[in-house]
Formats: sequence, structure tokens, C-alpha cells
Amino acid sequence: MTSITNSTQAFYGRSQLHIGTLRAEAEELQNQLATGERLSRSSDDPVAASRLRMLSRQEQLGEIDAGNARQASEDLQLTSSALESIADDLIRARELALYAATDTTGQTERDAIAAELEELRLRILSNANGLDSGGNALLGGEGSGRAYEIDGTGAITYIGTSSSGTIDLGGGQSIIRGLTGPEVLDYNAGTGPTDVFAEIAALATALRATGGDPAGAARDALAGFDEALDNVTRNQTVTGSRIAWLDIVQDRQIDQSLTRSRQIADTGGVDFASAVAELQQILTVLEASQASFARLSNLSLFNQI
Repeated sequence: MTSITNSTQAFYGRSQLHIGTLRAEAEELQNQLATGERLSRSSDDPVAASRLRMLSRQEQLGEIDAGNARQASEDLQLTSSALESIADDLIRARELALYAATDTTGQTERDAIAAELEELRLRILSNANGLDSGGNALLGGEGSGRAYEIDGTGAITYIGTSSSGTIDLGGGQSIIRGLTGPEVLDYNAGTGPTDVFAEIAALATALRATGGDPAGAARDALAGFDEALDNVTRNQTVTGSRIAWLDIVQDRQIDQSLTRSRQIADTGGVDFASAVAELQQILTVLEASQASFARLSNLSLFNQI
């Protein structure tokens, strides 16, 4: 007759190991449910861990690209608002020039028109020196600080850079971040290159002059204001097109981020329904094992061995 014996120490050891294993599995599942992550270390699934690291790097780069796109969009929106204000001021300057172009306009009215023109000139200067999201002038190109300054003679001169620079949007895409002052405010009036500030100042001076032909100067300025307004309008169209394209880029970036999030969840995320069911099963087995251990350990057989 074969006799199978088992020591009390071995029984307790096996029971402790079994219950401890169940508790560890339950704690692991509870941790997964709490964090939403299936992998606590790379050794759990090396292939999935490598995939997660790659997706994480892509997500970090995607956040940088999205930040650049947001900054570019904000700056272009500010530029668009500045261009709209400049266009409104040019329309008003043209209206004043048209009024001054009549021979029936007296000197008092011309002086008042000249004063308003100078106010419009300073207002356009303020819009050109308006700040972008980085604290630099909207129409200053890549330079820091102001785009224009008033020199000792009262002339307004451009002190920014010759280009606006670009912002990287990722995926080999980039966008010109803004406009320079000359791109917006310089034009050819027929008699040669000039800018809005010089045109307005020249008309204001001509209207205040006691001699000469102020009405003729106002009529000559009309063509210049038309050209200046056309130039601003073209740049408004350019800015609007860039904003519209950035909207498309940002929508694509959102889609890509959502795709990466789903891939991260599929690769290293927890299937909550399965995890909860498995946890419930382990807890049931653990409870049964603990109850069985308590009963078996109280049997008199173990007191005799």
C-alpha cells in the first residue's frame, strides 16, 4: 500500500505561495485599471514597449508642431486685424484727399484735413508696430522690437528685417510667419517707389502750404492711395489664405494626434472589460483559496503530523 504524506511546513509553504501569487496578480490588475496602462515595465512585452516609445516620441514632436501652428495662426490673425485697420485708415485718407481735391475747399478745411491725415499716419504706424504673440512688431519681419521709427526730421522709416522667416509645422511643411512693413506699405505711385507714410505726409504738407496747388496735390494723391489700398488688400488675401491653410494643417494635426492616442491605447492600454472580469475571477479564486486554507489548517490531522 502506497502512503502519501505531506508535512505541515510544506502545506503552509505551498498555500502561502499560491495565495501570494493570486494577490500579486490581483494587485497588478488593480494597478492596470487605476493607471490605464497594461505595461508596467519593458520586459512585460518588449515589442509593445518599443512601439510605445516610438509613439511617445511622435506625440511629443506632434505637440511641438501643433504649438508652432497655433502660434503662427495667432500671429496671422493679429496681422489680419492690423491690415484691416490699415485698410480702413487708407480708405479714410482717400476720402479726405477726394474732399481736398475740389477747388471750393477753403484753407481752413484743408488745415483740418491735414491734421486728420497726420492722425491717420500715426495710427497706421501704431498698427504696423503692433505686437505679435512673441512681443515683436507684426510687420517687423524677424527682428525684435518695432518695425518703424520716427527719425529727427519726422520721417517714418522701416527698421525691421527684409523677410518674415518661416515656422516649421512638421512633416516637411512650413509657413511664412507674417509680413514685413515694406511688403504692405511700400508701392509705386507712378512717379517712383514710395510708402504710405511719405504719401500721407506729403499731402498734409501740400494742403497746409499757402502757395502751390493743394487741390492738384490731393488729386495726384488719389492714385497713390488707390495703389496703396490695392497693395494692402492683396496682402489681406495672402494672410487669409495662410490662415485657411493653417486651419487645414491644425485639423490634420488633431486627427494624427487622435490616431496616435488610439494606437497607444491599443498597444499599451488596458481592455477594461476583460481586466475587470479577470480581476473578479482572481478575487473569487483568492477568496476560495483563503477559505480552503483556513478549513484545512484546522483539521486534526495536521495537529497529529
